[in-house]
Amino acid sequence: MRIWILLGSIAGIVATAWAQPASNLAFEVASLREDVRLLNQRLGELALTVEQLNRENNALQTKANQSYVTMEQLNRTVADLNRSVQGSLSDQRRDVLAQVARQIEALGRQTNAALDALAKNQATRPAVQTSFSEDFPKQGVNYTVQSGDTLSGIAQKHGARTQDIINANKITDPTRIRVGQTLFIPQGR
Repeated sequence: MRIWILLGSIAGIVATAWAQPASNLAFEVASLREDVRLLNQRLGELALTVEQLNRENNALQTKANQSYVTMEQLNRTVADLNRSVQGSLSDQRRDVLAQVARQIEALGRQTNAALDALAKNQATRPAVQTSFSEDFPKQGVNYTVQSGDTLSGIAQKHGARTQDIINANKITDPTRIRVGQTLFIPQGR
């Protein structure tokens, strides 16, 4: 922009120089020479700046080519990562399934052992009474089972027979009375 202004002013000076006397003409020519010298100097500076910008541009392009990957390289890397993750997940699933299988096997052994122990206990238990006699006194009192009570202890406390309490309350397992359970205690024999 400055160059165009300078060229415009030179053209103006040349036009006015032809119209003026010779003494002024020498002055004007000297001014024109100075202006041309300044233009040459400025042109040299601009050439240096352009050269510097070209060097910087080349350096940036070289750096860009070295530091950026192509889409193909990126896609290949992502595919490799996906394969690696899938392989790891597959290995992890296999390990988890093996661990679960071992735990299920151990649980099966424990369950079988518990069932065997329960079967042995059932074999040593007395037979469960399923029929009850109606031969017991029909008068009596209600009693709520307390902590630590046994059927024989309740019978003794109330002066009743244990078998009468079992028959009156249809108790199938005399060892399994519960705290808070209400029992009818026959009395009067």
